[in-house]
Parts: sequence; structure tokens; C-alpha cells
Amino acid sequence: MKLARRQFLHLGGAAVLPTVSRVARAQAYPTRPVRILVGYAAGGPLDTSARLMAQWLSDRLGQQFVVENRPGAGSNIATEAVVRARPDGYTLLQASASNAWNAALYDNLNFNFIRDIAPVATVRRAGGIMEVNPSVSVRTVPEFIAYAKANPGKINMASAGTGSAPHLFGELFKFMAGVDLTTVHYRGSGAALPDLIGGQVQVMFDVVISSIGHVKAGKLRALGVTTAARLDTLPDVPPIGDFVSGYKAFSWDGIGAPAGTPPEIIAILNKQVNAVLADPTFKARLVDLGAEPFISSPAEFGKFIVEFTEKWGKVIRAAGIKGE
Repeated sequence: MKLARRQFLHLGGAAVLPTVSRVARAQAYPTRPVRILVGYAAGGPLDTSARLMAQWLSDRLGQQFVVENRPGAGSNIATEAVVRARPDGYTLLQASASNAWNAALYDNLNFNFIRDIAPVATVRRAGGIMEVNPSVSVRTVPEFIAYAKANPGKINMASAGTGSAPHLFGELFKFMAGVDLTTVHYRGSGAALPDLIGGQVQVMFDVVISSIGHVKAGKLRALGVTTAARLDTLPDVPPIGDFVSGYKAFSWDGIGAPAGTPPEIIAILNKQVNAVLADPTFKARLVDLGAEPFISSPAEFGKFIVEFTEKWGKVIRAAGIKGE
């Protein structure tokens, strides 16, 4: 039985309509406020980065990008909320290195970050500072290694919590330098720094934004930075890798969306984020925070996440670290 031409066109149009409507909706995006979920409390490095980007995206796209803090479980609470959200571009995640680390730290997550979060755009990379209390009689990384080897297990290393950047940067150093440091966990850098300044702990591998003020004020002594090159904000401090071959560690953050988010929406967000990162004013703000712009396509971001997760998974498993 042949269909009448009008019937055929009607059915064909019905088949094409969902695709056309989806593209049209994507081109109009966003038409209402967009939420960016952050898995940590307000005021921290990830929150600061999210709020900076949210303001710029609001100005560029004409709708409010609102940061919503959902702290807990090493950012897993916020991540799961985004995984469960509608994949329409209106609920985003300020993804970070923690998401990659958590894949090895936690055995029973209700999601798979690589599978369930679509990479949208990277935002920044940030290194750390290897710093000691000034009472510790060392001024260089080699001097510290010699001192630690002469006093195994007697030097306390502050951590911002299990699986945090300061914790893992320090564990990588312990492994690669062959030193025995006693890890003391705190609930964030803000809680650890007073004890480091007071001398209750002797060394920390803190993120730059938290510690740079104390270093410049002379309350802490910087021995090295965790990045491969010197930082503009601490030009006189050498990379740890100059003395411990192959050592390099940094945290990062970027924007993710629920898997299944239309590629047209992801493309719009990626284009706008990359435009913001190329702006000299925004770049200067990141440098002030001890970070650098990190520009990528969604595909490049996805590849980076897989490689980063694999590298740090080996470190975490070798050290026997488990999430709390």
C-alpha cells in the first residue's frame, strides 16, 4: 500500500521535528538561570574559580550563572546531584581533580565520573607550594630530603584532608623522594595552616591560593613549587622537579554536565569559557590566585581526565589511601 504524498511528508516532518527543535533550543541557550554546583564550601579555591567564571558567563550569555555549594564526601555529593540532573545544560558541575582522585579513593560510588559526566571545558590549573615552618633548619628541597632521611617518621606533614591536593602532593613527594613523613589530616587548609605556622606540624604541600600570603609575610618558608616551571607569583622558588626527577603535581578544575547533554549546548559553553580564559583581565586574576588558564576542547578535556585519573589512581593505590 502506497502512502499519499501528503501523508509521507507529514510523517517525515514528524521524524525530523525533534532534531530541529533540539537544535533550535540549543541555539537559544540559555533562556533561564544556570546552576553551577560546587562540591566544597564557599571561599575555597574551587568556589572562587567557579564564582569568577560564573560572573563572566552571566555577562556574556545574558542569563545568571549561579554557584550553589553542596559540600561533602570529597565533592561526591555535588557530583552525584549533577549526574542525576536533567541533561539540558541548566545544571553544571564545577569539576575538579578531586573527581579523578575519588575514582580510586572510594570503592562504592553511585556513579562513574568518566561515564556519567560530559566534559565541557577546562578552566584552570594550579600548583602547590612545599613549605616549612621557619624553625625547620632547611632552605632547599635537597636539604629537606637529607633532614627527613636523618629523622624518619619524626617530621609531621599537614594535609587538608584525606584525598585533598595537599595530601596527594605530599604522598607523591614521599614516594618519589623516598622519605618517611607522618601525615596529619585536618579539615581543609584553613585548619592546617595555623598549626604549621605554630610549629605543631613542620611541612605542607599546600595550594598556592591558601598559603602565598603567609609565605610572602615570612610566616612560612617556601622550598619548592609542585609545578614543572616556576610560578609568576613566586619567581625565586624552584620547582621540586629540579631536585626530584619527574615530580610534578597540580590540581585543576573545569565545567562538566550530565551525560547526554546536547552537544550543541556543550559547544556553546566551551566557546564562551575559552573566550573568557583568553581575556587578559581574567588571565591576570587567575595568576594572582596562583593558577593559569587551562584551555581545551571537550574532547581534549575528556582525554585529559582519563589520563589524569589513571596516573593518580596508581599513586593512591600504592599508598593505600582510602576516602573517609
